[in-house]
Amino acid sequence: MACTKKTLAFLLMLAFVGVSLGAVHKVGDSTGWTSLGNIDYLKWASTKNFHVGDSLLFQYNPQFHNAMQVTHDDFQSCNGTSAIASYTSGSDSVTLKRPGHFYFLCGVPGHCQAGQKVDVLVKSSSKAPIASPSPSTLGSSPANPPSEMLGAPGPAQSSALSLISSKNSLAWSLVAVGGVFGFAFYF
Repeated sequence: MACTKKTLAFLLMLAFVGVSLGAVHKVGDSTGWTSLGNIDYLKWASTKNFHVGDSLLFQYNPQFHNAMQVTHDDFQSCNGTSAIASYTSGSDSVTLKRPGHFYFLCGVPGHCQAGQKVDVLVKSSSKAPIASPSPSTLGSSPANPPSEMLGAPGPAQSSALSLISSKNSLAWSLVAVGGVFGFAFYF
């Protein structure tokens, strides 16, 4: 019985630690998500390696910007009116849960046309995917929940996203590891 509890505790620890192992990419690096400053988000994305389990962190002034996940066609035409998901908190973390393209733009008129859009190409992870915490427990929720993302995505459509606050991810992992190790040694 004790061996079973230790095994369960170990597996839980691995699941919690796996959530935080993905890289966090702050979109635009120190500049953040903005239409000012001549930042080329397509060039920014081309210098990064994105993998399943990584997170994008959109940091911006919510009075002037937002982040909208869109289809390839809407990305090309800078159309944010039928977004897959809308983020409006000013500090939005989006976990990349499958390989393929993810398209984001600012839905404020003129911002996408000025270059505030990014195409992120996600590569497969070398490890098996691990379930992330639900958006209701960590981070912010999209203003427009992506209900259609639950089905199988097409080549130009991004799939389900989990929101994890990048600042809380490491803290939660450390708490989980400490709690699981304490639990495992207790029994």
